[in-house]
Amino acid sequence: MLIGWRLERVHGNRQPVAAALAILYLFMYNFLMLIPYNPIIWIASAKKDLQAMPEEVQRAFGYGLFRAQCGKVPEHSKPLKGFGSAGVVEIVENTADSTYRAVYTVRFGATVYVLHCFQKKSTRGIATPKPDLDLIRQRLKIAEQLARKE
Repeated sequence: MLIGWRLERVHGNRQPVAAALAILYLFMYNFLMLIPYNPIIWIASAKKDLQAMPEEVQRAFGYGLFRAQCGKVPEHSKPLKGFGSAGVVEIVENTADSTYRAVYTVRFGATVYVLHCFQKKSTRGIATPKPDLDLIRQRLKIAEQLARKE
C-alpha cells in the first residue's frame, strides 16, 4: 500500500494511520449511504453516447447527473430553451476541442430521465441543432410513457 508506506516512513508506525484511514472510509461510506438517491433511467442510446465521449466529459456529466439524483442543481447546467420550463435541463461541458451536452428531465416525479448526450456540432453560435432538439422531443415522449407505466 503506497499511501501506508509513505505514512510509515513519515510517522514510523503504520497501524495508527491504517486505523485512521479505515475510520475515515467507514464514515464517508455511511455518510454517502444517508443521501437519498432518485433513480436514473437512460432513454434509447443516451448511455452509450455518454460512454463514447472523452473521460473528462464522462466524469463531469456523471457528477452532474449524480447531483440531479440527489435533488440538487448540477454545475454548468441550465434549462433547455424551447421546452417551456426548467423540467428539461442541459449540462454543458467545454473542452479544448469541442462542447458536449447531456440533456435530462425531472418532469415526471423524482426519477431522472437522461434523454440525450451529444457533441455540439452547430456552427451557428450556442444554439442547439434542430436534429438534436427533435431527438430530445421524441425521447421526452418516451420518458413520459415510461413514467405513466410506473
